[in-house]
Amino acid sequence: MKIYIAGPDVFLPNAFEQAREIKQLCENYGHMGLFPLDNEVSGNHPHQVAQRIRESNIDMIRECDIVIANLSPFRGPEPDSGTVWEVGFAQGLGKRVLAYSSDMRILKEKTQAILGLGDSPCDKDGMEIEDFFLTHNLMYASCVVGKTFEDCLKYLNIK
Repeated sequence: MKIYIAGPDVFLPNAFEQAREIKQLCENYGHMGLFPLDNEVSGNHPHQVAQRIRESNIDMIRECDIVIANLSPFRGPEPDSGTVWEVGFAQGLGKRVLAYSSDMRILKEKTQAILGLGDSPCDKDGMEIEDFFLTHNLMYASCVVGKTFEDCLKYLNIK
């Protein structure tokens, strides 16, 4: 099975090493990992490069059988917005999506803690914090099956 590996791991200083490790895990479970940095992208302008990265990732998602996404908090209480987009796109294509998060606290608790809100039901702008006792936004919380990429592979092999 081909697995698209979604997440902000592409921004890590050791992204290529991380990719090798995750792809090796996929192989250990009998699957093939597709990592966004597998694409060789070039261009003459940053906007052109960005468009080619987007198109290449979309092609990989179309090619895969399943997406496994890192939905850990990224620069705040929510996951990386690009990863969330990939999750929605894959779901829209009818792809199976599994996800993991290093922070499995209830979204409200996580948001309050990370943003330093105490026990306020609202953020600093007075906007209510989603409170359905889910670890993530209700639109993709059901995808989150563990705390690590390998948890998702184990879940995939038992379902």
